[in-house]
Amino acid sequence: MKQLYRTTDMANMAFAKALLQGEDIDCFEMDVNMSVLEGSIGIFPRRLMVGTADYEAARTVLIDNGFSLED
Repeated sequence: MKQLYRTTDMANMAFAKALLQGEDIDCFEMDVNMSVLEGSIGIFPRRLMVGTADYEAARTVLIDNGFSLED
């Protein structure tokens, strides 16, 4: 798996996941349970992971929909 997207904005994370699922690209959100440790104040970013084989296609989908991704 490879990190595709990282954010503290849960709305953007939900949108990114919906876009990828709409393209039949499997993704997995990591660090979801960190909110328990931080007290749900949103300081720790969550990471969106995709399979290595799907990485380029997933990257294209998010960029085409206005996401700014780190290299």
